[in-house]
Amino acid sequence: MTSTVSDLMRKNVYTIEESASIQNAAKKMKDKKVSSLLVLDKGDKPIGLVTERDIVRKVCINDVRTSEVTNKEIMSSPLITIDSKSSPSIATDLMLKHNVRHLLVIDDNSEDTNKPIGMITPLEFTRYEDYARDDEGKDILEKILEYYI
Repeated sequence: MTSTVSDLMRKNVYTIEESASIQNAAKKMKDKKVSSLLVLDKGDKPIGLVTERDIVRKVCINDVRTSEVTNKEIMSSPLITIDSKSSPSIATDLMLKHNVRHLLVIDDNSEDTNKPIGMITPLEFTRYEDYARDDEGKDILEKILEYYI
């Protein structure tokens, strides 16, 4: 059975406004039990991604007050996207090529290709039991987890 990104992705993509504070982002990540939030501009258009890693590396290390920094100031941009019909190995290659751990999943056949339908991280690879069992999946999983950890 050939797996696609849509088989692995997390379907819930949580968002936050670009003007919201990093403190609000951290609270939302904790409440939703996720490691990233999609940042939306004033027109609700996706413009970036803020991750736990962004908060640690761009705010905490610099001893900046989290209530005074906005998502727009530290978000990762441009968004790295992948089509839902792509293979997991393409997702792995994109993560490694762009040095990211989160890919926004879109549907290229949809009328609105800017509308995200999911998110994929290395954690999703480990949760998909059938994928982790086959030989190709194991090789890719080892590669991405080596990078992730």
